[in-house]
Amino acid sequence: MSICLSWLARVSVCLAIAAPTLSAGAAFANGQFTERLFTAEDGSVYKIRQPAGAQVSEDDIQRAVAEKAADVADARAISSADKSVDPKDLACLTEALYYEARGEGTQGQKAVAEVILNRVDHPRFPKSVCGVVNQDGQFSYQGRVSKRYGEQSAYQRVKRVAMAALSGAPRDLTGGATYFHTGGVRPAWSRSFVKTTRIGSHIFYRNGGGQRLASN
Repeated sequence: MSICLSWLARVSVCLAIAAPTLSAGAAFANGQFTERLFTAEDGSVYKIRQPAGAQVSEDDIQRAVAEKAADVADARAISSADKSVDPKDLACLTEALYYEARGEGTQGQKAVAEVILNRVDHPRFPKSVCGVVNQDGQFSYQGRVSKRYGEQSAYQRVKRVAMAALSGAPRDLTGGATYFHTGGVRPAWSRSFVKTTRIGSHIFYRNGGGQRLASN
């Protein structure tokens, strides 16, 4: 038995739940697809299935497995977390992730969620998720979109990321960042903050001392 989590680069990545039918490193082909096992760093075994003849690099497979391992960890955290996540917080965080980061990978979406929750904890920002998301001049999509979720698969994905973040997932990606912008621009405000990292298409910054507010 296995749980297939998603398709990436024409590869189906599945978490093997019961005893796998293949020994580690073995491969099976039936003319339509090939199937083999891949062991992640945490010891979890994943079943990799791809169309016969498809050319997929080992790096792509490793990245796919790493993302799916993170998704599994998030799902476990959600299932064991307090079920009292505020529906309003979830709606606001999901909205922000959809419009700011739906085109990012899972790590990039988690990073944007970190920024929002870091702001909630920072004295210079509103004390609620919705307050941060709706703060004037802070998120570029506000006032520019109709707020309709036309891409349902993307919506469900960012909603899972938002739920995991609100359920207490570690904030260990951005170094305490409270700001971000896309790599295609270099806003003047970025020179007043401390760059912490780049994830996907976003560059992240944290407060130093005495800086003004900046819009993303």
